Amino acid sequence: MIRFAIPLVVLALMILVFIKGLDPERDLNALPSPFLGKPAPQFELPKLKNPDETVSNEHYEGELAVVNVWATWCVGCRQEHGFLTELAAENLVPIYGINWRDRRDEALNWLVQLGDPYVASGYDEDGRVGIDWGVYGAPETFLISKDGRVLHKHLGPLSRYSWEKDFAPLIAAETGATQ
Repeated sequence: MIRFAIPLVVLALMILVFIKGLDPERDLNALPSPFLGKPAPQFELPKLKNPDETVSNEHYEGELAVVNVWATWCVGCRQEHGFLTELAAENLVPIYGINWRDRRDEALNWLVQLGDPYVASGYDEDGRVGIDWGVYGAPETFLISKDGRVLHKHLGPLSRYSWEKDFAPLIAAETGATQ
């Protein structure tokens, strides 16, 4: 009798896991950053456009900022790029880029062809800074508070919907503005 019960219990557990996986309220992009609520990792990278200059946390110190990790080989990055360009034109919050594990010439060409939404973009050729930020893959977007804490991490392509749902309320709370 017990040899029939064990497979039934295993099957019941598998069904529960399956049902949980189908939960429509589950956020598929939820893979929280260990830095949420903590200081953003310090970094300094050569600028993509001018390798003789650098970009670092100090560039957005004291202001609310978005840090977007992107690459030309990333399909999701191409998908979100138009929205990032629109967002930059709205001038709500400065957007800084980290060009991750890419080729400089291809990244420069990308920005010429598709537009450059970034105040500055650092060139992370070997991916070291991305690793420090806990990046799993591009694109990933971080909202950084005025005091340098990570307020939010978004995995995957950023869209108007995800911006309004996740970023706008945090920006409003941080600036004291009403939505």
